[in-house]
Amino acid sequence: MTERAGVALTAYRLAGYAALPLVPLLLAYRTAKGKEDPARRQERYGRATLKRPPGALVWVHAASVGETNAVLPLVRRIVEEGLNVLFTTVTVTSAAVAEQRLPRGAFHQYSPLDITPIVNRFLDHWKPDLAISVESEIWPTKMTRLVARNVPQIFVNARMSERSFKRWHKIEAGKGGLFDKVTMALAQSEGDGERLAALGVRDVRVTGNLKFDVPPPHAAPELVEEVRRAVEGRSVFVAASTHEGEEEGIAAAHRVLRHRRAELLTIIVPRHPVRGPAIRDMLAAKGLDVAMRSAGEPITPKTDIYLADTLGELGIFYRVAPIAFVGGTLVPVGGHNPIEAAQLNVAILHGPHVHNAAEIYSALDRTGRAEVIRSSEQLARVLDDLFADPNAMRRRATKAAEALAPFTGALDATMRALVPYLEPLAITARLREREGSPR
Repeated sequence: MTERAGVALTAYRLAGYAALPLVPLLLAYRTAKGKEDPARRQERYGRATLKRPPGALVWVHAASVGETNAVLPLVRRIVEEGLNVLFTTVTVTSAAVAEQRLPRGAFHQYSPLDITPIVNRFLDHWKPDLAISVESEIWPTKMTRLVARNVPQIFVNARMSERSFKRWHKIEAGKGGLFDKVTMALAQSEGDGERLAALGVRDVRVTGNLKFDVPPPHAAPELVEEVRRAVEGRSVFVAASTHEGEEEGIAAAHRVLRHRRAELLTIIVPRHPVRGPAIRDMLAAKGLDVAMRSAGEPITPKTDIYLADTLGELGIFYRVAPIAFVGGTLVPVGGHNPIEAAQLNVAILHGPHVHNAAEIYSALDRTGRAEVIRSSEQLARVLDDLFADPNAMRRRATKAAEALAPFTGALDATMRALVPYLEPLAITARLREREGSPR
């Protein structure tokens, strides 16, 4: 390990110990903000609320909803190999998605805070045989404690932006630090792979982006039809996965455009549904008529904004609205996944901040399948043009799906790379099952 990396890891570990007395205050604050589940807060301390199942156990960790949706098909494949999967996440919304969609043989816990005694408590109980992290979940204490227990750790769907690379490279000061603890990284792109290798990951392979192999988001047909009837005859636009600072611009575009299109209906689906009341108050203060889905309020002819502040229903609105603005792109969040919209033949608009999914947006923009929006005035103008030419809107939506087709295949490539790690565990699990051994 390089001297600088060693110093940095020691400082990080000591800072964790120093922060322990403040953890209850931090979690209480996050709970008050709706960012922690009060009934399961002990899990964040590494205290399990479930028993460990007998046999081999694969720990898969994903941060939030996007990563959870991307890796769920992989979790199913691992379970089909006869292995148990402990699936951890950080956010309340991702936990809800996991609880709804995890296959039999997989179960959810909240991720432990990355502080040594908490991580040790977590690992003492669960004793994973393999640890898989999704995308850019880099937690130094977890990584070092897994090495100490000889648990292989693999990054899947791994990404490393240029900005993150520069930051980590300064800390690492070359190979031999944190990243040489990673057994294997399966990168989304060549650029991601090159940056991970430069940081010291020994085994890097480019397997592609798992998000391209995720099926379109589910939506109950009866709910889709119910919303479709409610919006019949209106020009409908959906702003998906929006963040604070974006809804104001969307509201401004709506106010400009409704003078030309009185039938306009804007559907806002916030990334974090808990923000629903605050968004409603902001919109109402601007003189807009708002209907909240979480409150069961119906869409009426007077409704300007339908605020879909519920979880897991974006698939409904992608099936109803022909145009979508994908959020996290007008503010420097980095951009959320446009693949779901493309799969459902929706014309895609987005802001300039797309570094979290640069390859995907580049493919869409390069071929004219998507369009960059930089202001509320531009958004209103582009929406007006698209609504005025339904054929052009449909062509753009169809071409979006075509542009992403060459990127599929990451799920199979990822499973092939994992075989050397999963197969021995699966064989051992089958032998123990025959012998009646619990572990």
